[in-house]
Amino acid sequence: MEIIHAVHVFVKSLLFLLLWSNCEGRESEHNHVTCGSLVKLLNTRHNVRLHSHDVKYGSGSGQQSVTGVENADDANSYWQIRGKPNRPCQRGAAIKCGQAIRITHMKTGRNLHTHHFSSPLSNNQEVSAFGENGEGDDLDVWTVQCDGIHWERDEAVRFKHVGTDVFLSITGEQYGHPIRSQREVHGMSTPNQHNWWRSMEGVFLQPSQVPLRHDEL
Repeated sequence: MEIIHAVHVFVKSLLFLLLWSNCEGRESEHNHVTCGSLVKLLNTRHNVRLHSHDVKYGSGSGQQSVTGVENADDANSYWQIRGKPNRPCQRGAAIKCGQAIRITHMKTGRNLHTHHFSSPLSNNQEVSAFGENGEGDDLDVWTVQCDGIHWERDEAVRFKHVGTDVFLSITGEQYGHPIRSQREVHGMSTPNQHNWWRSMEGVFLQPSQVPLRHDEL
């Protein structure tokens, strides 16, 4: 009888550990930025969010401008995390460190983009929003640089452009009219304190495609 009781206790303990491990795994999954999520991205050095709007650059490419704004409530700061052109990522799947993604502006449907034009204020590389209805070209692709296996929500990460090897950055230059006090966003060739970003408010999708967190939307 003692042996049977000991076996029952062992089996119950094993089941508990398996259930606990499964719950921990699910909770860990919920801490990731996932494919299809709609997020705001905060530059941790300058405390501004990545932003765009239907205002074109007056120089360089003449494409839609991308800036940084202090206002945390601006709906023009929402971006969707998507897969590469012709290679969509699975909706709700955790984004891996080193994965190539597109970052699509919610309001205008244009992708975060950079190319060999000089940015208007700092003379670094211009960053724009490009394409129509989420479709642009190969210069819309960025890799997520982080330390672990997946992009964690509370983690500061870098975005490195696949086509030109620059990092998405802000160094503090401010625009005048018509986008007064907004910061210039540009590409820099070296990793440094100006190109750390963290996901903030938004809707983070699970593999079940059910929104997990819903802030402000």
